[in-house]
Amino acid sequence: MIGSFRKKGLAAASAVIAVAGLALTSVPAQASEPGVTANSVKLGITVPMTGIAAPGYSKVAPAAKAYFDYVNANGGINGRKIQLVIEDDRYLPQEAVIKTNKLILRDKVFAIVGALGTANNLAINSRVRLGARGVPSLFVNTGFSGFADKNKYPTIFPLFSSYAMEAKIMGNYIKENFKDKKIGLIVQNDDFGVDALRGFAASGVKFAETITYVSGPQSPATALTWVQKLVAAKIEVVYLFGVTTATAAAVGVAAQAGYKPQWIFGSVGADATTIQTATTVPVALLNGAISASFMPDAADTTDEYVKFFREVNTQYNKGVTFDNNVLAGMNGAMMVANAIKAAGPNLTRKGLMDAIES
Repeated sequence: MIGSFRKKGLAAASAVIAVAGLALTSVPAQASEPGVTANSVKLGITVPMTGIAAPGYSKVAPAAKAYFDYVNANGGINGRKIQLVIEDDRYLPQEAVIKTNKLILRDKVFAIVGALGTANNLAINSRVRLGARGVPSLFVNTGFSGFADKNKYPTIFPLFSSYAMEAKIMGNYIKENFKDKKIGLIVQNDDFGVDALRGFAASGVKFAETITYVSGPQSPATALTWVQKLVAAKIEVVYLFGVTTATAAAVGVAAQAGYKPQWIFGSVGADATTIQTATTVPVALLNGAISASFMPDAADTTDEYVKFFREVNTQYNKGVTFDNNVLAGMNGAMMVANAIKAAGPNLTRKGLMDAIES
């Protein structure tokens, strides 16, 4: 799952690669490739730095930049330093389209990396037409299973486990561990949530109460209506498949109302640091909550990648609390670095995508 672009031996390897890269800087193809020079490669990312989804997600792009800064400090890749242009899309599809067009047309980035959100990436693909333009969109920050369809999305490369697979696995977990309990589901009403519903259906899990919400109004007032329905239905186990702000709102309101179900969170909305920051809920009330994750625990310093990324975070992303969002940002950046390295010194968009495919 996580790439192999590690700290160990990086400086020496980069020095050798840099010499090879400098020897090939006169290759004519490089002059016409957007975002690539003899000494640099420019990448772009759209994320919610402000707005309803900013808590937690605003850490992703700076974490990716911190990892690239680490790579640059150790010689870059094939003699090139990585430049990351960060654009705030406020978690709005129309903003994501505008900002992605800016990155491609004005900033002339080589590739889009780590673009966040299912709805945003769908809008970008249909309106910016990445496939027709041949622009790579590497390791999108979404588990929407549809992006695996290369006929529809020829230049998009997923990284996460799909939401459908996650929901199927967790549906089976619920059946095995809570078969005598009344189960409720809160799910985002868009392609992100629909993907999860497919997975739950495949697992055969049955929900006594299903609540859907439109992305955006994840306020305490909205969450209160969720909690009221769950209490009325006598729900004992609540699975919340939404963004972290929805999780925070639900947990906060439930705690204030004295409602204490068994909480289960989807991977997207399970970052404990963000939940605690966005609510007044005591940490103790999160104890016992269950969540799915495709990554190691951000607090597990026995994991070699967590330990390594924490060191990078301390040196290049100072002042930021290390959590799942920082881990996701650095993991994605590591994968991008691996892909660029694999594409070789004569860097082209087609060569990059061929390297990933192979």
